[in-house]
Amino acid sequence: MTQLDLHDATLVGHSMGTGEIMRYLSTYGSERVKKAVFIAPIPPFLLKTTDNPEGVDQSVFDKIMQSITTDRLAYLSKFLADFYNLDVNLGKLVSKEAVQFNWNTAATASPAGTLACVTAWLTDFRKDLAKVDIPSLIIQGDADRILPFLATGKRMHEAMKGSRLVVIKDGSHGIPWTHAEEINRELLDFLK
Repeated sequence: MTQLDLHDATLVGHSMGTGEIMRYLSTYGSERVKKAVFIAPIPPFLLKTTDNPEGVDQSVFDKIMQSITTDRLAYLSKFLADFYNLDVNLGKLVSKEAVQFNWNTAATASPAGTLACVTAWLTDFRKDLAKVDIPSLIIQGDADRILPFLATGKRMHEAMKGSRLVVIKDGSHGIPWTHAEEINRELLDFLK
């Protein structure tokens, strides 16, 4: 990553983008960054290990990689069903057309890149958290099936001194779409 030309910027990321923000702040510092927003975050560390018992079992990621290798397009359908909690939200908070558009976009991605995403999810950001010294907002749904709240957002908030946590009741991973008004309200309040 190259250093960005930022001046009093607010960095906002969703999902994997939250890891990029975390790594940027850890590597380059916050001299030119005023605030950070992490929506449905991946930090601090998703993988369950002996020193990270709150994480997710490796077997889950192995099954995801096998699904991508076996039938990537079917995997994308399952991923989006969990991304939006379609069994609850389809036709209410997200349309089948929006889901189809997401699927079409994901289907055009590189198969190798799709598979590589899974290993990227396992990046350990725990040491990076301590280096974040700016006001930070964490927003996550408590029903996130992609990045479970208890393994990610809750732990991130606990590890980041002075961070603010907003938990969206029944929110899926796709809250920027399904709960846009609530997120926008929180963003505007945080950016004041």
